[in-house]
Amino acid sequence: MNPTLGILLKLGAVTAFVVMQSLIKATEGRVPAGEVVFFRSLFAFPVILGWLAWRRELRVGLHTHKPMSHVWRGVVGTSAMGLGFAGLQLLPLPEVTALSYAAPILTVVFAAMFLGEQVRIFRLTAVGLGLVGVMIVLAPQLTAVSEGHLGARQALGAMLVLMSATFAALAQIFIRKMVATERAATVVFYFTLSSTAFSLLTIPFGWVLPTGRDAMLLILAGLFGGVGQGMLTSAYRFAHASVVAPFDYASMLFAIAIGYFIFAEVPTSMTLAGAALIVLAGILIIWRERQLGLNRDKPRKSSSPL
Repeated sequence: MNPTLGILLKLGAVTAFVVMQSLIKATEGRVPAGEVVFFRSLFAFPVILGWLAWRRELRVGLHTHKPMSHVWRGVVGTSAMGLGFAGLQLLPLPEVTALSYAAPILTVVFAAMFLGEQVRIFRLTAVGLGLVGVMIVLAPQLTAVSEGHLGARQALGAMLVLMSATFAALAQIFIRKMVATERAATVVFYFTLSSTAFSLLTIPFGWVLPTGRDAMLLILAGLFGGVGQGMLTSAYRFAHASVVAPFDYASMLFAIAIGYFIFAEVPTSMTLAGAALIVLAGILIIWRERQLGLNRDKPRKSSSPL
């Protein structure tokens, strides 16, 4: 274990993903979301293959015990990407980032529903706090519908990003079940493969021939996405999840900076207040899950009421 290296890799991954989103946003909606998913996935492939070869896991990365689990994980993961990219073109980057933080909160809910995990008072309170934060971020977008076309676009964008977070949470449930039999390298490889394939199903809904500038932006987005995925997976090799997971929220700082200096987007006080509640809820959940993990490793003397 090397926690410092793990944290640095996580921060590198977070930076890469925010840059990826910024490159996609710079296309200004000229390329359909399904086509964006194709570029993001296809051009991440060389990076993923190089990463697997560097780790000498290329052969094991191709071996799977449950191929259908990768198919279903690919369906929900590709849906999450497509919805997120569509919402990204309609909302400011900081708001997209804040709403995407709903994913780990929803993961707790889905873990209780689909995996039978016990969720007691502490985590239920954290989930409730996070959902309040989501509603604070959503409220201005939903009330803006009456303001005309621009308000309707923002409301649609908020709904798309929230749906993306929901599918991302479902993807995490699939991954939790898959890691019992599948290596991380296998999950990463087959998701990149499946998302590339599934994105092609959106061709009938209107793909376009991107301009040279847009094509370059999307190719770079794919490369940054691949780099981010490799760094993210590697981060968990050098530090426990509870150590590196809170650094996800550094993306809000990067999103605010890029949104302000590149896209002239200034986050509202509602967005910042809602994001603060969501981040607090996420950190509380991470802390509690770490405590539960430590308790599972010890002989149990009594059960906790939380």
